[in-house]
Amino acid sequence: MTRSAFWNWRHARPFWGGLFVVLGGVEIFLTVKAPLPVVVHVGMQGFIGYLLPIVLALLGVLLIVNPAQKLFYSLVAALLALASWITSNLGGFVFGLLLALVGSALAFAWSPDKNAPAPAEPVEPDQPEAQSDDDGPPGVQPETSHSRPRHRRPSPGLLSGE
Repeated sequence: MTRSAFWNWRHARPFWGGLFVVLGGVEIFLTVKAPLPVVVHVGMQGFIGYLLPIVLALLGVLLIVNPAQKLFYSLVAALLALASWITSNLGGFVFGLLLALVGSALAFAWSPDKNAPAPAEPVEPDQPEAQSDDDGPPGVQPETSHSRPRHRRPSPGLLSGE
């Protein structure tokens, strides 16, 4: 089954988390622009009420574009979403606050290794390799050492119970 290029791009980054953070920032910004009878709280001098949702939407875009910094962006987005409760009409009438919090949690929990291809099986050599004295730390016998993978030991170890 072949995946599309967009599917591969979308799964290589916290796409849904970033999208929810952007939508939360846009929703909070739109409630700041609501008519005065609808507005519950204007915010600190009005400026922070406009600045906070713009930065929140910018963080959502950065989550999608730069997934390497997802921890920092998602934590700052969560803090700004919580701060929007005070500064921007109860966080966009709670709906924008919840969108941004869910998005930042999704981005924080995203793992790039989930959709990575499985590693190839190691190829075993046909002939066992000759043991040298430089294989391990001094004073440790190779046949009793558990620091080496089991398939490379020439014989069962004395301490392994075999």
